[in-house]
Amino acid sequence: METVSSNLPVWIVAASSFAALLIALLGRWPNLREACIFGAALIKLGLILSLAPTVLNGQQIEFEVMKLLPNASLAFRVDALGLLFALVSVSLWIPTTIFSMGFLRPLKRHAQTRFFFFFAIAISSAVGVAFSKNLLTLFIFYEILSLSTYPLVTHHQDDDAIKGGRKYLTYLLGTSVGLALPAMIIVYQQTGSLEFTNGGVFAEGVSSTLLVVLLVMFLFGFAKAGLMPFHAWLPGAMVAPAPVSALLHAVAVVKVGVFSIIRVLTGIFGVDRMANAPSLGTIVCILAAITLIVASLIALTQDNIKSRLAYSTIGQLSYIILGVGLATKAGITGAALHIPMHAFGKITLFLCAGAIYQACGAKCISEIHGLGHKFPLTMTAFFIGSLCVIGLPPSGGFISKWYLLNGSLDSSQQWAFAMFLISSLLNAAYFLPIVYKAFFSEINDPDRLTKAKEPPSLTVVPLLITAVGCLMLFFFSGKLIQFANTFTELYTSP
Repeated sequence: METVSSNLPVWIVAASSFAALLIALLGRWPNLREACIFGAALIKLGLILSLAPTVLNGQQIEFEVMKLLPNASLAFRVDALGLLFALVSVSLWIPTTIFSMGFLRPLKRHAQTRFFFFFAIAISSAVGVAFSKNLLTLFIFYEILSLSTYPLVTHHQDDDAIKGGRKYLTYLLGTSVGLALPAMIIVYQQTGSLEFTNGGVFAEGVSSTLLVVLLVMFLFGFAKAGLMPFHAWLPGAMVAPAPVSALLHAVAVVKVGVFSIIRVLTGIFGVDRMANAPSLGTIVCILAAITLIVASLIALTQDNIKSRLAYSTIGQLSYIILGVGLATKAGITGAALHIPMHAFGKITLFLCAGAIYQACGAKCISEIHGLGHKFPLTMTAFFIGSLCVIGLPPSGGFISKWYLLNGSLDSSQQWAFAMFLISSLLNAAYFLPIVYKAFFSEINDPDRLTKAKEPPSLTVVPLLITAVGCLMLFFFSGKLIQFANTFTELYTSP
C-alpha cells in the first residue's frame, strides 16, 4: 500500500476546533455564530472530499504530529474507512446545525453558544478518531469526545440531565480507562506496537487465552458501541435535547464506538486471525447477536419515542460488530456500509422526534395517533428513516444489510443469517406501527392538536434533507461501496 505524506489530515481535524473558538467569541451575535459553523463545515467537507481520489486510488495519507512513546506517536492516517466515517460525520453536521437553530432559538433555550461550541469540538474528536493511525491516537480522541459531549448531554441542567450525564461519563470513562486502556497497554507490552496493521500486530504463537481476554476487554472497553451489558448509558442520555440525541446516535458518539471496534478487530487482531481462530470470531458474533436481539425486543416495549430509538440504535450498532466478527469480505464491507446507512436513517428519526415534540409536545408513541394528517412532511420523513433502519428498499439500509446477509452465508457463523433476519423483522415490528398510527388512526387528543401544524421550516428542512439522503444512498451507493471495498481488500489481503 503506497502512502502519501501530507499534513492535510491535521488541518481537517483542527478545522472545527478553530470554529469552536470563533463560536465562543461570536456568542453575542447568533447569526454570525451559526455562519461560522456552516463555513467551517463546508471547508471541512471540501478538504475531506479532496482526499477521496487519492484514497480510492489505493493510497493512504499519513502524517506524524509527535512521538509520544517508542513506536507509538500522535499520528494520522487517512484510509477508505476513515474517510468514509469522516465524510458521514461532517456531512450530517450541517443539517443537524440547521435543526438546532430551528429547535433552540424559538424555544429561547439557554447556553446556545456553549451548545454549538462543544458540538464543534465533538465533530473534531470524531474525525480525529476516523483519521487515527494507531490505537494510542484513537484512544486520545475517543476520550476527548466523551468529555466534550458531556456538556451536551447535561444541557438542560436539571436533575434528570445531571443524572443522565453522570451515568454517561461513568460508563464511558469507566470502561475506557478500566478495560480499553489496560488492554492497550498489554498489547503494547506484548508486541511493541499499537499501529493498525494488515494482519494485526500479534506474532504467531501468542497465547489464545490472552487474545480472548484482550478481545473481551476491547469489546466492552469501547462502550460507546453499546454492547450489552454496558449499554445503559445510551437510553440514559436521552434526557439531552433532540439535536444532541441525533449527534449521539448518528453523527459521532456511537459510531466512534463501533468504528473503534472495527479498527481493533481488523488492525490489531487481524481479519485472518479472526477467521482462523474460531473462538475469537465466535465471541464477537455471540455478544453482538445477543445485543442485537435483546435490544430489539426491549425496543418493542418502549412507549417513549426517543427511548425506542435508543434501543433501536443499540441493536443496529451490533449489526456492524457482527458483520466484522464474521471475518468475511462481504461481512466487513456490509459493516463499513452500515455506518453511513444507519447514520442517515437514525438521524432522520431523531430529528423527526424532536420536530414532533417542538410542534405539539408529544413524546410518546401513544400520543401520535393521526399526527400524519397534521405533520405530513415530518411523518413521511419518519417513514423513510424507518425503511432505512429496517433495511427495506428503496433505502440505503437495504444495501448494507444485503452485504451483511451475504457475509453471514460466506462465514463459519451461518447462524448469524437468522439473527439478521429476526432482528430486521423486529425492526419492522417496532417502527411500522408508529407510521400506521400516524397516518391511519384518528387523532386521540383533538383538543390539544386542533391548532397543531407542521413544525417551522428550520426544523423540517433538515429532516427532509436527511430523509432524501436515505433514498439517495440506495440509488447512488456506488462510491460508498467502493470506499468499503477498498478498505476490505486492504485488510483481508495477505
